[in-house]
Amino acid sequence: MDINTDKKYFLSGSLQEDMDYLNQVLDVKANFDVIYRVVHIGGREACMYLVDGFCKDDLAQKLLQYFMDLTPDKMPEDMHMLSKEFTPYVEVDIEDKYETLITSLLSGMFLLLIDGYPKALVIDSRTYPSRGVAEPEKDKVLRGSKDGFVETLVSNTALIRRRIRSADLHMEMLSAGESSHTDIVLCYMNGRVDQDFLKEVRGKIQAIKVDSLTMNQESLAECLYQRRWYNPFPKFKYTERPDAAAAQILEGNIVILVDNSPSAMILPTTIFDVVEEADDYYFPPITGTYLRITRFLIALFTYIMTPTFLLLINHAEWVPESFSFILLKEDPNIPLIWQFLILELAIDGLKLAAVNTPNMLSTPLSVMAALVLGEFSVNSGWFSSEVMLYMAFVAIANYTQANYELGYALKFLRIINLLLTQWFGLWGYIAGIAIALLSICCNRTVSRRSYIYPLIPLDCQKLKSRLIRTRLPGAFKGKE
Repeated sequence: MDINTDKKYFLSGSLQEDMDYLNQVLDVKANFDVIYRVVHIGGREACMYLVDGFCKDDLAQKLLQYFMDLTPDKMPEDMHMLSKEFTPYVEVDIEDKYETLITSLLSGMFLLLIDGYPKALVIDSRTYPSRGVAEPEKDKVLRGSKDGFVETLVSNTALIRRRIRSADLHMEMLSAGESSHTDIVLCYMNGRVDQDFLKEVRGKIQAIKVDSLTMNQESLAECLYQRRWYNPFPKFKYTERPDAAAAQILEGNIVILVDNSPSAMILPTTIFDVVEEADDYYFPPITGTYLRITRFLIALFTYIMTPTFLLLINHAEWVPESFSFILLKEDPNIPLIWQFLILELAIDGLKLAAVNTPNMLSTPLSVMAALVLGEFSVNSGWFSSEVMLYMAFVAIANYTQANYELGYALKFLRIINLLLTQWFGLWGYIAGIAIALLSICCNRTVSRRSYIYPLIPLDCQKLKSRLIRTRLPGAFKGKE
């Protein structure tokens, strides 16, 4: 039944009539986990609704026992007075709309309807099954906090609140999805965030017209930003670390939390934000600067190494005598371009296999894959040892970036450069680099700002802080 188009929209005050409607919409006979029970409270008939598995049974039992002890002479005149004087609980609300009541119930809240009251009592006593706040597998650090976000929204907001004890920190609740009614939280510092951008993001979320955010934050990201899908560089940064999310909030960015997702979405995001990691700040400035620059250089090498090697092999006369050791020792049986393309595909195949391999088999299968794709593939003549060496470096170096989208953006551009270099030689190599630079420089963040700010437009002070890890007191004063 479509609640929005039904004539019945508000509670009538007649318990039997309201129960008939709710039981029909909720189909309580078919849904075993939707529980309702009719009781007497203060000489009146009442009915409680809850979803089994979401509601705290002991709390619901205690509240129900408390209400059932009320006598007719103590019954208040309306639900507001019942909530104010006779409900010993913190998170209590009053609602009279069927649609809101059903959404609250299916979110795990406890409903209480009393005959003669045209409003219902909504008690937020929900609890969700969740795992512990252990360190996330993807966002590990050598030093620092070892907690991480989980799939429960309230736990994630508490982890951020624990780090930012300021009244300026706002947690704004929204929802999206006609069927899912997925909870979305905007986290920001009221005195530091760009208010125009915040208003724009809030408006876009409220205007989302989809049935469900099936893939959580990825679905939300596609709804928020629909332009230039062909540019592979990430428009959002994701983190499962509450310390990293809190740092971004303090810098004036917006962090979006989505229920059922253990990741925080950070926006707006530039290329400098993407390559930053928590380890840069958990070490002294000189070490953090070294780690940051190393990450930049390795990302550059993963892009240019194989196209440069292919160009030099195709034009061996350009290689100086002192670097002749980079040339192939044996003539390849398969053209180099095909070797590179096959290995690019094989590396992703190994990643997918690793994800789906049971833990008890991961070690023996890894050894088998290393032998088959390493020594045996070279000895059989399928691949040259030099090609295997450079592709092994690229595969391992990609893991220096915590951002998967950035790694695949470099991969796609690397493949384009390989093809252009094979087809057009030096000019193709230059064209591939130009395409990569244009993909970065012509990109825009979700706030329509330059993707390489503060390089363009140039802000020397902020560019210095992006490249060099400065002392935190100095960095804080700079923001003032």
